[in-house]
Amino acid sequence: MRMGEFSRRTGVSQRSLRYYEEQGLLRPDRRPSGYREYEEADLVTVRGIRMLLAAGLNTAVIAELLPCMVDEGRVLEPACSSMLPDLHRERARIDEAAAALLAARDRLDALIELTAESGVTDEEACAAAGRGANRRDHPVVGGPR
Repeated sequence: MRMGEFSRRTGVSQRSLRYYEEQGLLRPDRRPSGYREYEEADLVTVRGIRMLLAAGLNTAVIAELLPCMVDEGRVLEPACSSMLPDLHRERARIDEAAAALLAARDRLDALIELTAESGVTDEEACAAAGRGANRRDHPVVGGPR
């Protein structure tokens, strides 16, 4: 099937399909005219790519793991336990990213609380406070004091 139909059947944009091909994740046949020709098996491949992307993996990792996956009907499943180190590494990476986001949210919450407590509503006072923020002795939330 050609790209337009394949895109409709997978629910994946043509731009994303071209990107998957550039990353070596998808390898459609090419007609002499240059048009891409997709097979039914490519539907399973795209489903696997989308599942692994949704799990937070990047395309380089997906390129490593995808050949180790098998289609068991509803979803792709790992075919070998040799994937475990890669999966554990990616889980640790996601844990670190989640911790960094939570820390950023905590800093933002502190800033929101300090701003609400200040009670300053006058725009001129806010502008004056903003000019003072550029001075070295002005404390920054979460920064050195």
